[in-house]
Amino acid sequence: MKKKYIIPVILSSALVASSFTASTTLANGQQGNGAPDKTWNENANVPVFVKEKIAEKRASSNASNALDYLAENENKTGLKNPKKNLKQKEIEKDSLGMTHVRFSQAVNGVPVEGAEVVVHYNEQDELVSVNGGHFPEASASSVDTTPTVSVVKAVQTAKGAVDAPEELEYAPESEVVVYPFDGENHLAYKVNVNFLGDKPGNWFVFVDAKSGGVIDQYNAIMHAEDIHQSVGTGVLGEQRKIHTTKSKEAKEGTTFSLSDESHKDLEGIYTFDANDGEIVTNHSASWKDEYLRPAVDAHYNSEQVYEYFHDEHDRNSLDDNGMAIISYVHYGENYNNAFWNGRHMTYGDGDGSFMVPLSAGLDVAAHEMTHGVISNSANLQYRFESGALNESFADIFGALVDEDDWEVGEDIMGPDAKADGRASLRSLSDPSKYPVNAAYVEYGDGEGNYPSHMDEFYDLPRSLDNGGVHINSSITNHAAYLIGEEIGKEKLGQIFYRALTVYLTPTSNFSEARKLIVQSAADIYGEGSAEEKATAKGFDDVGIYE
Repeated sequence: MKKKYIIPVILSSALVASSFTASTTLANGQQGNGAPDKTWNENANVPVFVKEKIAEKRASSNASNALDYLAENENKTGLKNPKKNLKQKEIEKDSLGMTHVRFSQAVNGVPVEGAEVVVHYNEQDELVSVNGGHFPEASASSVDTTPTVSVVKAVQTAKGAVDAPEELEYAPESEVVVYPFDGENHLAYKVNVNFLGDKPGNWFVFVDAKSGGVIDQYNAIMHAEDIHQSVGTGVLGEQRKIHTTKSKEAKEGTTFSLSDESHKDLEGIYTFDANDGEIVTNHSASWKDEYLRPAVDAHYNSEQVYEYFHDEHDRNSLDDNGMAIISYVHYGENYNNAFWNGRHMTYGDGDGSFMVPLSAGLDVAAHEMTHGVISNSANLQYRFESGALNESFADIFGALVDEDDWEVGEDIMGPDAKADGRASLRSLSDPSKYPVNAAYVEYGDGEGNYPSHMDEFYDLPRSLDNGGVHINSSITNHAAYLIGEEIGKEKLGQIFYRALTVYLTPTSNFSEARKLIVQSAADIYGEGSAEEKATAKGFDDVGIYE
């Protein structure tokens, strides 16, 4: 079967090479991603990293000049006819004074799913690097970009394909894209169907805009009045200072709600009870009732994570534009999970045996909220290596916010789990101390533990853990641990945040991420700095090479 590959494009500031080559052979013995018979972009490419300083100063760091450069340098980037095939997405200026112009690949103005190219300028308006990925065959093919199937029909088909309930919390969203799949470039409706229930879903369904059939689908649910200061008790008995809203009504008297509107330019932090869908309330400013404790933790931890991203990275909420931070607690029955569904955080109460209420974990809250940051920045696709990076960044920032250790989920483990030696969900410092699901063992090296090196990579099909998003993430987790031990957590956070928000694109793989994270270290601390060297060594030590 002929399969299409996304071609990574990376040029970075510094020196020498002037050629661009594309290969579908994996470098340095790294393994590709396992997959079912028909898949989309399931094999990793070898990203080309061309180091080059563009000495010519452009008139200004804008999209027009970026396209001029790309058109003049097709032989270096491999991007053919960029003025026709690229569509400006956004322009951002960062805290270092650099400007980043992001494009999506497009056919007749219709975006190609997952394909983005970013052009970077330094503060002197010199073009210093280009990175991203594109589908050459999509631009070369003749795709009829006029749908014949209505959007209403496509949404109905998508809902049926994922067994969505009749009543949805959010109306499905759709857009027309070119979707390279199984040797063809399809015109498709990309429909996002989001729902709660026994099996919550954040499904992306690709419906053929010509035939009306389902091309592909995957679930991107990402598992773990006046202002008043109140005091509450959390799941584990800690005293929490929380911001609430106090109101007084004739019939109900004084009520305090878990609504925090104390932060300037933030829409608010709100905590809901999943059982009735209402904001959690109490008739006292002291929140001690046992039923309220998961909500107290969720509310408190949401503010802690918000303040971390605001204070450390000057980020205003998950979308960097002040969006409301919403949590739901008491989800499901004996539900041992938490998730980001693309819109809010949701926490189960655990079964009391293996897990306690998951909102107890600050790192769990940071993990889920980081998924929100990822959705509003690199938007890493939740499958195979890009999905593993998505999970890894969430774990890493979980460990950075909850800075006392390198474990994830140590505060949510129940008595039976602890008795069985399971002190946390995952470990960045020693991933292999925990076993993976028994169904995954045959796809790895036979040891059956979480991997800490590419030699232990699990070549999972998408039907298992979306191709290993929670399993292979421990490899890049361990790289981050090694880097952090060398340079400290604060610098680690600065480097990884920059890579996430400036360089990574939806289909970035491990090899590409290594280059872009190392480049981020060089941006912040300088070429040849101790921080850049430590970052490169961290990835070397887990077998992720250029």
